[in-house]
Amino acid sequence: MTLLVVSPDYASHLLPLATLATEWRDRGERVVVATGPATAAIVESFGFERVHLQLGRGSNPGVIRAEEQVAEEDASLRGFFDATRLGMVETLSYQARERLTDLMWQPVATARAVLDVVAAVRPDQIVVDHLAFSARLALVAGGVPFADVVLGHPTALPVGDEVYGCPPEWPAAFGGAGAGADPALAGGRTTVESSNHPGTRFDDANVVRAAGDASVARADAGAAPEGVAGLRELCERVDASFTAEWNAALAELAPHLPPSTSAFGEHGDLLLYNYPGELADPEREALLPPHVWLGSAVRAEPVDAEVAAWLAGGADRAPAPAPDLDPTPDRDPTSDPDPDPTPAPFVYVSFGSFLSVRSDVLGRVAEALRRVGVRAAIALGSGDRADLGEVPSDWLVREFLPQVTLLDAATAAVTHGGNNSVTEAMTAGVPVVVLPFSTDQFAGAAALERTGVGVALAPNTATVDELAEALRHVLDLPTRDPGAAGRLAGLAASLRETPGRARAHAALTGRD
Repeated sequence: MTLLVVSPDYASHLLPLATLATEWRDRGERVVVATGPATAAIVESFGFERVHLQLGRGSNPGVIRAEEQVAEEDASLRGFFDATRLGMVETLSYQARERLTDLMWQPVATARAVLDVVAAVRPDQIVVDHLAFSARLALVAGGVPFADVVLGHPTALPVGDEVYGCPPEWPAAFGGAGAGADPALAGGRTTVESSNHPGTRFDDANVVRAAGDASVARADAGAAPEGVAGLRELCERVDASFTAEWNAALAELAPHLPPSTSAFGEHGDLLLYNYPGELADPEREALLPPHVWLGSAVRAEPVDAEVAAWLAGGADRAPAPAPDLDPTPDRDPTSDPDPDPTPAPFVYVSFGSFLSVRSDVLGRVAEALRRVGVRAAIALGSGDRADLGEVPSDWLVREFLPQVTLLDAATAAVTHGGNNSVTEAMTAGVPVVVLPFSTDQFAGAAALERTGVGVALAPNTATVDELAEALRHVLDLPTRDPGAAGRLAGLAASLRETPGRARAHAALTGRD
């Protein structure tokens, strides 16, 4: 039996797909991965065959830097990074415009290359990254059955009146969901400030207080028309344009097939959501096509000697004072130390392969960690180490860190809200502080907030004090919110009992 995995040339996409495919490999079955050259080493590390397939102009072998991309992708990435500094609407609007050139790279030629790979490999099953639009176009045109893996938050496949690129749900720090919003905004479930303006804060009632900036809307009054409403309108235009491009390519490849009404809503014969069903919005469940919740695709990692020594050093330390979880000044944090020599708690911090460039935000997170008094392991990525300030001697800071290994031992995590990071944290039973910047990270952060297993803050405006309080909350979750801590523990147990790779294999083969 042969499984064909079709992936863009991005590590963050290939790693979970390859992890799912290990179930086939471990059963002695053949696995072939069709992807580009940047991730060839990852394919080799899993012991899979690789065939060349270029699905887009960009690539990412693990840590992405704009200057290492081709000229067009370099400019696109720099524009994206700049947009993240302006605010969420600006970022999502920039990404929407970029989709006019990024998602369907040379669609007809790419689709034919995909069909050539299928003919050469002759697979029994095919799994495709949902965002590999040209690959899915090819399989639709060729009448080839396939499973569609949604690697991001489930809202990456819009249903009902949702529009791709305009999140249907937002965390409270961005206005929350349905807080008096105009029903025309984002399917009637969104209200939000128009930008991450400095000086803007949310109080406990989630009402925006803008320091002298009248352009920021009150959350309870809905977003400014040029904000989320403008974003939704832009996303609708992009949907129409993208659908026209899809249909033009489809007409050339398979003129006998009917045109699509919305290319972003197209999907495979079976949807595999790399996401826990326990965190999914129950209101969307009835609207979904045939699907399986995989939960997570947590990969095995080789032993990293430096990380193992750092973790062992934390375990061998004498009982340390507890982190300053109570910010009141009259509390003595050294009182009543735990007599058992348990490992010192630590927080794992990563903004992923793209958004690690925002080391200005990492710097505020680092200061909050110092203020709370907890150890940290920080994956710096392409960020500037100088932005972290003075790094305590018991911290671990490197360009790349083995995320799964560290999450397994962490007490809490700080993340940009990428789906790999979120699902891996949930599998480890680790609560998170989420600082979403783009795409489906907002809806993902809202889900974590809704279920109580995470705290979401706006990355451009969150102060060190706010970050420190969020850290205290997740570090002390069993005391502050026992119900949420219990839900997280139950979710982690479920994800570990039946891994996503086993769920995927059973769904595609009908065999446990």
